[in-house]
Amino acid sequence: MAEQTPYEVLGVGRGASADEIRKAYRKLAKQLHPDLNPGKPEAEARFKAVAAAYDLLSDPDKKARYDRGEIDETGAERPRYSYRPHAEGAQGRKYAPQGEMDAADLEDLFAMFGARAAGGGRRRPGETMSMPGGDRLYSLTVDFVEAATGARKRLSLAPDAALDVTIPAGIAEGQVLRLKGKGDPGFGGGPPGDALIEVHIAPHPFFRRDGDDIRMELPVSLAEAVLGGRVTVPTVAGPVTMTIPKGSDAGAQLRLRGKGVQRKGREGDQYVTLKIVIGDAGDAELAKFLEGWSARHRSDPRRSMEGGSGAP
Repeated sequence: MAEQTPYEVLGVGRGASADEIRKAYRKLAKQLHPDLNPGKPEAEARFKAVAAAYDLLSDPDKKARYDRGEIDETGAERPRYSYRPHAEGAQGRKYAPQGEMDAADLEDLFAMFGARAAGGGRRRPGETMSMPGGDRLYSLTVDFVEAATGARKRLSLAPDAALDVTIPAGIAEGQVLRLKGKGDPGFGGGPPGDALIEVHIAPHPFFRRDGDDIRMELPVSLAEAVLGGRVTVPTVAGPVTMTIPKGSDAGAQLRLRGKGVQRKGREGDQYVTLKIVIGDAGDAELAKFLEGWSARHRSDPRRSMEGGSGAP
């Protein structure tokens, strides 16, 4: 079976836009993430393939070089020249390059293998080939609050090896961090590769991110909604006190300035939607009070819906 191209791995066409590539990657990453597929090596293998394909196609320079055939699916350089056999030709000319090569090209080709350009192919004394090391891909899951405010995390690689990773405030789901020189060692004095850390954000039980803002529902009692009051509200930066206005309806939205994503130079806001919780439905005293009160205060909260096209 032929190896899939990065486009085929992500399920997009060669003409896909950067946004289409990003959406396809995020969809597959969520489906195949190892934390959601424990004990499934095939899912982990596909996840790594998807991440590698996205790393190549999300980089405009790498993508352009791949499309031109200069690098392969792994990002490795392709050979500059391709040779084909010929049935006829002068002795020593059985294999000829496709296209023309001048003396400078030949010099480059021989130098690539550490050989003399005109010395019978022997390696110069002490001369070695040098190649950069390969990149290594890792996955790291962080808490919602850590992603919003920034954090310092340690990624364990082996019992005696680890990487310290700085999580910038406001990092997005699936974003890849690059640690220079933390990949595979180079060959023959070549530079080491990089470590690519793909960051995933664990969901929070009540916070939801909306750009740099954070949204949440806050349960309040009937008394707090009617009479108002000051209540404690959790935020990613720690609990704060917020005032609920008297006569607040369910669904009312209040804003806490600067309590959203703590990006450097800009802080988002937190939007709190009130959710009225009645509590014990068997409170006979409350039920009796409301029966008398509602008889004296007739109102129709659905009056604005009259004449609408919705079902009755």
